[in-house]
Amino acid sequence: MRERTLERVRKLLAKAERTDNEHERATFMAAASALMAKHGIDSLDPDGPRQVPGDRIVTLPPPWAREKARLVSLVAQAVRCRPLLIGRGDGGQRVHVFGFAADLERADVLATSLLLQMASGLARTRPPGDGGTARAYRRSWMLGFTDEVYRLLREAESHAAARAEAEVPTAGTALVLADRQAELEQAVAAHYPRVRLSVPRTSGTGYHDGAAAGRQADLGRTRMSGDPIPALAP
Repeated sequence: MRERTLERVRKLLAKAERTDNEHERATFMAAASALMAKHGIDSLDPDGPRQVPGDRIVTLPPPWAREKARLVSLVAQAVRCRPLLIGRGDGGQRVHVFGFAADLERADVLATSLLLQMASGLARTRPPGDGGTARAYRRSWMLGFTDEVYRLLREAESHAAARAEAEVPTAGTALVLADRQAELEQAVAAHYPRVRLSVPRTSGTGYHDGAAAGRQADLGRTRMSGDPIPALAP
C-alpha cells in the first residue's frame, strides 16, 4: 500500500486507541476501514498494465487453528480475494488465498491485525462453566467475532464501490470487479477442479458476545509494530 495511505490509517487508529469514548472509537475505526476499502477500489485501473491473479498459502498454527483459518478466509473474501480452506499441513490449518496484488496485501494487513485482536479479546473473556462448556463458549465467541468483522468489511467494500461508480460512472467499476471475480474463479478451478462448501457448527453461548467484540474491532491496523501475536486461549 502507498506509504501516504498507511500513514493516514495509522493516525486514525492512534486516535481510536487514545479515546475512551466508544462512539468516537467506532467512528475512527469506520474511517480506517473505509480508507482500506477505497485503496482497493483505487487499485482498479482498466487502462493500466494487465494484472493477473496471484496466490499464497497461509498456515495457522494451533490452538484454535480452524477458527483462525476461518477468520483469515472470511477477511480475504471480504476484500475481494478468493480463499479456500485446504486442511492440515505444515503444522497447522492452511488457507489458499487467490487475489490481485492490492487485495492480497489488504487481506494480509487486515488478517494479521484481526488475529491479534481476536486473541486479545478472547483472553479478556470469562466463559461460563469449565471444561467442555468453556471451550464451546470460546469457539462460538470466535465465530461471532469473525462473522461480525466479515459483515463490517463487506459493508465498507460495497460503499467504496458504490461511491466510485457514482463519482465516475464511465469507469465501469462494477464491470471491472466482475471481470476480476471471474478471473479468480478460473484461477481457483485450475488448482482445485472440485470444491466442497462447508458451514461451521457451534453449540456454545459466546456467539453474540464475540459479535459485539467484532463490532468494536479495529479494521485498519497494520503490522508496523512487529509485535508478536498472543496465543489464543485453549
